[in-house]
Amino acid sequence: MRSIYFLGLVCLMACQNTPESKTQSIHIIPKPLMLTETSGTYSLDVKSSFTYSAGLESEADYFAALTGFVNAGESDTNSDIHLRLNSSNNAQSTEEYTLKVNEEGIYIDSENNAGVFYGIQSLLQLLPPEIFKDKKLNKSIQIPQLEIVDSPRFAYRGMHLDVSRHYFPASDIKKYIDLLAHHKMNKFHWHLTEDQGWRIEIKKYPKLQEISAFRKETLVGHYNDQPHQFDGKKYGGYYTQDEVRSIVKYATERHITVIPEIELPGHSQAALAAYPELGCTDGPYEVMTKWGVSNEVYCPKEETFQFLENVLLEVMDLFPSQFIHIGGDECPKVRWKESAFCQNLIKKENLKDEHGLQSYFIGRIESFLNTHGRNIIGWDEILEGGLAPNATVMSWRGVAGGIEAAKQKHNVIMTPNSHCYLDYYQSDHEDEPLAIGGFLPLSTVYSYEPIDPELTTEQSKYVLGVQGNVWTEYIPDYKKVEYMAFPRATAIAEIGWSTSKKDYGNFLERLGSFMERMNAMGVNYADHTADVKASTYQDAGLKVNLSSEKMGAVIRYTLDGSMPDVNSTVYEDQIAIDKTVELVARSFVGTEKVGREAKLDVNFHKATAKNISLIHMPAERYSKGGIEAVVNGVKGSDERYGDKEWLGFNGTDFEAIIDFGQSTEVKEIQMRFFKGEGQWIYLPVTMRFSISDHGREYEEIMDTKVGDTDKKVMSSIVRFTNPKYGRYLKIEVPNYGNIPEGKQGGGNPAWLFVDEIVVN
Repeated sequence: MRSIYFLGLVCLMACQNTPESKTQSIHIIPKPLMLTETSGTYSLDVKSSFTYSAGLESEADYFAALTGFVNAGESDTNSDIHLRLNSSNNAQSTEEYTLKVNEEGIYIDSENNAGVFYGIQSLLQLLPPEIFKDKKLNKSIQIPQLEIVDSPRFAYRGMHLDVSRHYFPASDIKKYIDLLAHHKMNKFHWHLTEDQGWRIEIKKYPKLQEISAFRKETLVGHYNDQPHQFDGKKYGGYYTQDEVRSIVKYATERHITVIPEIELPGHSQAALAAYPELGCTDGPYEVMTKWGVSNEVYCPKEETFQFLENVLLEVMDLFPSQFIHIGGDECPKVRWKESAFCQNLIKKENLKDEHGLQSYFIGRIESFLNTHGRNIIGWDEILEGGLAPNATVMSWRGVAGGIEAAKQKHNVIMTPNSHCYLDYYQSDHEDEPLAIGGFLPLSTVYSYEPIDPELTTEQSKYVLGVQGNVWTEYIPDYKKVEYMAFPRATAIAEIGWSTSKKDYGNFLERLGSFMERMNAMGVNYADHTADVKASTYQDAGLKVNLSSEKMGAVIRYTLDGSMPDVNSTVYEDQIAIDKTVELVARSFVGTEKVGREAKLDVNFHKATAKNISLIHMPAERYSKGGIEAVVNGVKGSDERYGDKEWLGFNGTDFEAIIDFGQSTEVKEIQMRFFKGEGQWIYLPVTMRFSISDHGREYEEIMDTKVGDTDKKVMSSIVRFTNPKYGRYLKIEVPNYGNIPEGKQGGGNPAWLFVDEIVVN
């Protein structure tokens, strides 16, 4: 069946290339599976009407409310638009639909309500953007005649929202759901409980509303800013069960399943503040006021399981979802190691260690939910100590957890932080609002492929789909939720719906039209497509490339730090740099400035553009500028370890050799390291320098301590009393090692981030 399906796809794609086909004017996101546009149009106006099949009442009400078209009911065959339920033996998915526009009218057909709903979303993108603002047509329009046959690649296409760090009213949650629906997403992962707040009403345990839903104050600035500062203001809120039911109903009408997350056994300090008897110590506990991970976790006592089962009974009553997300991530084992009860339980149950105890905890909860006809989803840490029998793994720490789970024949949802964490910075411009860290531009999100090459065809079947995550430590209001999520969530929607064959240029072209619709909807999305991006590379010296994703834009630049204008030099090709400069570049469409400028301050020193080799390669996601980024004369951001100027090493040392090309005098060496213990990034303790004339035997010239700082970036400078001479400079910086227990990420390898190596 699959081979026949792809044969048909190839045939239709070939047909699309016929002379009478013209698809360039159709800008639909996610990209339809098969689309053919023919000659001719169909006219719609303010008096246009639609009819629908019995059973499509909800979709009809939605369509009428959004467009203002006349709802002619189930029997008017003279209507312009026809929403129809039709059985099909050839459908690849229950969500498949066809959309046909011909001289007789507009027809949306599917064997399922969801398919009709997705057909409506595609039709909406053929209408003028203003309809999303005005809710009706104000003029006659022409719809191109076409045929779309469309169905999703993955069954799970989701977005997540953390409401525990920051709370958003129910009305904002519904706005978010509307945006997911417009993107043909079908899952909303609602992160409801955390160390910093409990956001769902549980009638059996009223203290969860009275105590756990509020914290006395909130961290100001970034977690890495030292010393920590707080605003002194009580903060919180929760969703009543009536609000939850309303939101679930609203989502269901838009064919979105709401998946609740109740965190356990870690991320539970807010609950412990209300019910301290569920912890491993006597407490007292309070709802956390800063971000990060608490050592306070649920103790696996019978009264804890009784509490959680009672909570989950109320949760299941509110959410019809087959899946209940139970978290399972970042559960420190410190309290369990200290607890006589936990250690006795490990022996009693013949468990290997505390990881085995976590598996036991998850298994107890899974068994309870299974008896009520539900299945669990957990973050990839639930693999540790053995995976619960029917669990679905949500792979967030890269892709390794998802690959392992699929090989074990467990269902997987891919949401790696390398491509799907939308709380990361999306631009390296200095004006970007505060974010948790990292660097995840739209192009990187769009490049993601959920089916890893390491998986066989059979193993790939266990990958259910993909999800984008919006964590809200640094997102205090809903407008910033939209800014951080869109349009990166638009890219994730296309990854989940469309085929693996990607065309970023074509996506950007369609995204321009989609942004016009988001403008009409009042969405506070981030548009960085017109921003100029600057990157360096080595090719017989230092070169700079400039680029912009804005179609038709001309880039102009200066080298003296001044802002470019219409008379500045036009960028045509690479720019050779052989001295210290302040490069500024800006995009122009005609005489109008568009987007934001790029600034590149190049400090030309003795190591700039010299050959460098590394013993250990950095992580792929933290080496976007290549290993030459540490000798390109450009310093990385003081705030963002994820930009292309930083190299990140997970658990490995930094060992580099710089070849000056000839014997060179070395008076001073300066290195920069990032410190972000909340993100598992630790300063090194020592660094060692050696020099050689021939590259075989090296003379150590300095072994020194790095020191420490409250700042995010440590600049460590070594000056030599007597100048050193040599062609090759070796630099050795040992990684910090494993993170201490009790710290965030305790027991895991630390990250080491290295920036520019300045040699004078």
